[in-house]
Amino acid sequence: MGEELETFTEKYGEYLEDIRRRFYRIAIVFVGAFLIGIFSTHLVLPFFVDFLSIQNVTIITTSPFQLLELTMNAGFFTAIILTIPFAFWQVFSFLGGGLLPHERRLILFLIPLSILLFCGGFTYGFSVMYFAIELIAQTNTGFGITNLWDITQFISQILITSALLGIIFEFPIILSALIRFGALSVDFLRRNRRMAIATILIFVALLPPTDGLSFIVMSVPLVVIYEMTILGNSFQKRKELLEI
Repeated sequence: MGEELETFTEKYGEYLEDIRRRFYRIAIVFVGAFLIGIFSTHLVLPFFVDFLSIQNVTIITTSPFQLLELTMNAGFFTAIILTIPFAFWQVFSFLGGGLLPHERRLILFLIPLSILLFCGGFTYGFSVMYFAIELIAQTNTGFGITNLWDITQFISQILITSALLGIIFEFPIILSALIRFGALSVDFLRRNRRMAIATILIFVALLPPTDGLSFIVMSVPLVVIYEMTILGNSFQKRKELLEI
């Protein structure tokens, strides 16, 4: 056992050391982004609350520690957003030496595309959630209900839903990559459409936040994206067959 471990270390030690260094870099970026998020909260929060100001809605705190909780959430959210692209780049840099030229070109195309899709999903989620919350506030006011909204729940619901939608919009890249590498097929996705949609609905129902509005905002585009992925890859498959 000792000899096998020593042989493994000699053979793959350089790669393991490279992985360790890259992991440390990712951890450092995460901690740095987390601290940036924490220390910039007092600058961003007033602008953010003013930007999200809705008529007849009063934003309140319900605990003396709520601002601290919101600050920690902002740090964690900032760390996730800034670290994910860097982590992807580190993975690509590590695998780049073993990729074929066309595979490298494909990944270099997919990285900026994934960033654009995330930004598109985040913008969609933010816009829809803001419109829906504004409509709810006006409806409450029409019924004579006073809108006193908790600042943590108000901001977290918008940001978490928007960020999750940004991740959901990456779904076509994941499915298309699995189809390209032969792990899935368009026919398989088409045959198992009902099961896939049921799985999507269950998956979204388990994600935070668990309110009905967020469920609709996230599940509808995910089902549409699933169908568009099938159509897009079917078209690409027919195009490749015609070129042969």
